[in-house]
Amino acid sequence: MRFCFILLWGSALAAAAFAGGNPERPQRITSVVRADPRTGKLVRSVIVTSRQVSSRAVPETVIAPRVVTPLNPNQAPPPENIDEAVERAAAEHLLPPQLIHSVIKVESNYNPFAVSGKGALGLMQLIPATARRFGVNDVFNPVENIQGGAKYLKYLLELYHDNYALALAAYNAGEGAVARYGSVPPYSETRNYLQLVAAQWRKANAAEKAKEKAVKTPAAAPEGPQHIREIVETDGTVRYVTR
Repeated sequence: MRFCFILLWGSALAAAAFAGGNPERPQRITSVVRADPRTGKLVRSVIVTSRQVSSRAVPETVIAPRVVTPLNPNQAPPPENIDEAVERAAAEHLLPPQLIHSVIKVESNYNPFAVSGKGALGLMQLIPATARRFGVNDVFNPVENIQGGAKYLKYLLELYHDNYALALAAYNAGEGAVARYGSVPPYSETRNYLQLVAAQWRKANAAEKAKEKAVKTPAAAPEGPQHIREIVETDGTVRYVTR
């Protein structure tokens, strides 16, 4: 009589231990126990067979390259505040910075989110058509608004041959109104606007001159130690003075 016992192990590491195979390749181990025909003793033999494992393709993950725009070392950083934005716009468009400040003060009182009843927006109160005309994408961005307002002022000054009254009247009432009357329109709002801007401009100029004077005037030198001087009069009297 023959007895057969079949034991299966599914571990690749066990197959390697018995058969010395590659642990990364799955194998099937069969243990057979049977009686020897001559001696009648039970004999166990081990049969190791490789098992085919179907391979599964893993799709490659493609990561799109990230495009990084290099910094331009010649490009100035964005302005940090409204004063710096005004200074840059004035220098770029050859305008007095006091003019831009005066218009901002009268138009919005430096409120970047100001909206008028007529639809004018931002610091320099640009209507949407004017903003688009001078390349302003975000009227509530102070830097863009100031740039657009400065461009418009420069355009008007060139149009009216540096006549500030006509340029400011057109800024307030529109170029059509100035063309219709051939001068400052007889609107009380526009004429009041010119007076307010002129008053602010005078204040800005006075403040600028005071600042320049304070910088140029040297501080008084502190007094040094007093030196004593001996003076002998003609009658022989001796007196001492400090200098």
